Amino acid sequence: MAQRFFAAAVLILALGACSPPGAQQQQQRVNTQGADPRVVQARGTLAESEQATIAIFQSASPSVVLVISGDARGFGGDVGAGTGFVWDEAGHIVTNNHVVQGAQTIVRMSTGVDIPAEVIGRAPQYDLAVLRLTRSPEAPPLIIGSSSDLQVGQAVFAIGNPFGFDRTITSGIVSALGRQLPTNSGREIADVIQTDAAINPGNSGGPLLDSAGRVIGVTTAIFSPSGAYAGLGFAVPIDTVARAVPALISDGRAPIAGIGITAADQRLTAQMGLDGVMVWQTAPGSPAERAGLRGANPQSGQAGDLIVEADGRPVRQLVDLTNALDRRGVGNDIALTVRRGDRTVQLNVGVEDIGAREQAPRPQGGGK
Repeated sequence: MAQRFFAAAVLILALGACSPPGAQQQQQRVNTQGADPRVVQARGTLAESEQATIAIFQSASPSVVLVISGDARGFGGDVGAGTGFVWDEAGHIVTNNHVVQGAQTIVRMSTGVDIPAEVIGRAPQYDLAVLRLTRSPEAPPLIIGSSSDLQVGQAVFAIGNPFGFDRTITSGIVSALGRQLPTNSGREIADVIQTDAAINPGNSGGPLLDSAGRVIGVTTAIFSPSGAYAGLGFAVPIDTVARAVPALISDGRAPIAGIGITAADQRLTAQMGLDGVMVWQTAPGSPAERAGLRGANPQSGQAGDLIVEADGRPVRQLVDLTNALDRRGVGNDIALTVRRGDRTVQLNVGVEDIGAREQAPRPQGGGK
């Protein structure tokens, strides 16, 4: 990627606490080696917001782990070191795919115990991976929430291992919703949560929590020209994680939603002054072919169908279509609005897993 991406947390205003009545009497003298003595003022009760943050950390942090991949056992940088968390009662660990690139992976629990782990599933299209430990982590799974009802401005918290400093909590707000984040797989993650967190190397793969202590995202990236905290952090929404992780555990990979088309190069579409995704060709026997989508005919000069809407949302470029397919999910039908010459055609097309097809060369564009 052009910018460095890591995972993270968010920032919240701390409320000051006033000393309760009678605190003046709770004083003690400090030995100042003969100088004028100073008086230690009793602090009083912590503010409710502080108590809530403490409770979230105490409840969630035992289930947040340090993930060390390959030979990266030092913490001078971000390579090979990140964060993960306990997903289920079986002790599976969820983290970012970019964290576990090495052949050997070690998970360090909050107790300081190191447990060897095996990567059993990867979903590069979501930057997610699942680890299986060689023995029980002896830590409970974190509570899972929902990302569909998040509101911009609500408080969020992240626990991670920035620069290897284990179990660090940061807090803040949801800065924006519905962001798109590119991945090394060539696709973009849809509906990404943006936060104003102090994100640093080593936080990748950690949980983003709401004020109820529920996981609502997996912190995955920052946008920063310098590679350090710049107030722009991103997290994969938990609704996406919850769809992908069971498949990673059972099959080792997550389905890639598609309809079986090869899209024309976006530059060609732009040169033609068109806004949408042009079908270059349809795969034999694919849902696109069965639904009647038509590809281009270079010999006759006939343009392919132009997909301009998916499930009622505008499709201006390929990422709009792939995001709509991810939302609809494999096994369902998606409603497409297609321009065919001077006509507009409405089609219902089945969504299938095109993971195997996506590994084949695509000289004219992207397979979807």
